[in-house]
Amino acid sequence: MGGKPLIFLLAAMTAAAVSPLAGRASRPQSAPPLFPGWPASFEGAAMKPLELGGREKAFGKSFPGRLARFSRGRGEVVVRWVTDPSRLVHPASDCFRGLGFSIEPKPSVLDADGRRWGRFRASKGADSLLVRELVVDAGGRSWSDVSSWYWPAALGRSQGPWWAVTVAEPANAQ
Repeated sequence: MGGKPLIFLLAAMTAAAVSPLAGRASRPQSAPPLFPGWPASFEGAAMKPLELGGREKAFGKSFPGRLARFSRGRGEVVVRWVTDPSRLVHPASDCFRGLGFSIEPKPSVLDADGRRWGRFRASKGADSLLVRELVVDAGGRSWSDVSSWYWPAALGRSQGPWWAVTVAEPANAQ
């Protein structure tokens, strides 16, 4: 393929790539929102802060917001407070794959507030975890995965800051 057909194809691909941004609401530059602090409990259980690992600390330096890990008796809760839509906010399954876990999608579940959580099983050797994740915006709207949250946030159809919560519990506890 060469000449005019190639130029036409490249122009069409470029137009398709930038068209979602055409309707994007402009955001006035303002001071970042004030961090409200980490929740003391989650789903009725007290949360105990855990130290971030070296990779998490390094990642947190460029993260658009803050992140923390907590223990709540069984399993862990990772909470990300997100100030700007960013591809640095990625699905939990990507993190687990990067750590060598195999991923098995599971049906989503509704919580007591009617919010739908995305779920998967993460397995590595004898370790098997049930993981669920949710993103909630400042108005209370929620998404069961980061991918479905990103475009509404990036296009200004969802207002932040956002809370992205990932819960990882031993699979035998479920």
